[in-house]
Amino acid sequence: MRFRPCIDIHNGKVKQIVGSSLKDIGNKATENFVSEKDAAYYALLYAQNNLSGGHIIILNSADSSFYDATRKEALNALKAAPDTLQIGGGINADNAMDFLNAGATHVIVTSYVFSDGKIDLDRLKKLKSVTGKEQLVLDLSCRRSGNDYYIVTDRWQKMTSEKIDDATLDFLSDYCDEFLIHAADVEGKQQGIEENVTAILGKWGKIPMTYAGGIHSLEDIEKIKSIGNNKLDVTIGSALDLFGGSLKFEDVLKSCK
Repeated sequence: MRFRPCIDIHNGKVKQIVGSSLKDIGNKATENFVSEKDAAYYALLYAQNNLSGGHIIILNSADSSFYDATRKEALNALKAAPDTLQIGGGINADNAMDFLNAGATHVIVTSYVFSDGKIDLDRLKKLKSVTGKEQLVLDLSCRRSGNDYYIVTDRWQKMTSEKIDDATLDFLSDYCDEFLIHAADVEGKQQGIEENVTAILGKWGKIPMTYAGGIHSLEDIEKIKSIGNNKLDVTIGSALDLFGGSLKFEDVLKSCK
């Protein structure tokens, strides 16, 4: 298990939010933490601790009045620690290379490869032709409906008809290097992990995957190791002391090792 650090940026600031509260209209979100430090500070901190494979997430839509400020923060983080971080948020086939050329190791994409709630194969193929499989991460963040989990897009606001299961994972893994999965129902709530999601992913386990959502203790990390058959990496946001939480950064690093 690897610890994959995160830098979430909203309205030009590094923040931790409750994922299910994010709204494009009014650029609103329930905030758990707003940092006084910039994104470059966190990028350097992670690099100094030999952490790679973490992600920057741009949480404003491209038509937001805050998008330029948020994008600038993200680019500054990539410049501070090039070739160590992935980046996601509003990325498509037209702008993906801009972020890769700016120092991202991978681009993280969800919304662009879905249309009308389903996988858009033409867009997926186009994106892969631009980035290559080896520099593409697909974000399969999901929410529960009935007994199943479905991929959500547009910053976790729109439910698709694509279910998280072996068939979906098998199909999409042909196009990307990794998966990033936020359990959006518990994201930012620090009330425990979505165990069913970790079980589905751990049972499949064919390419690198990073789980996020609800982690609030070292015991949660051990659960992910166990339930996920030691096939999942983890990212932690609101619960981490770097973002105002109680989990010490150093303890998380030791636990993941």
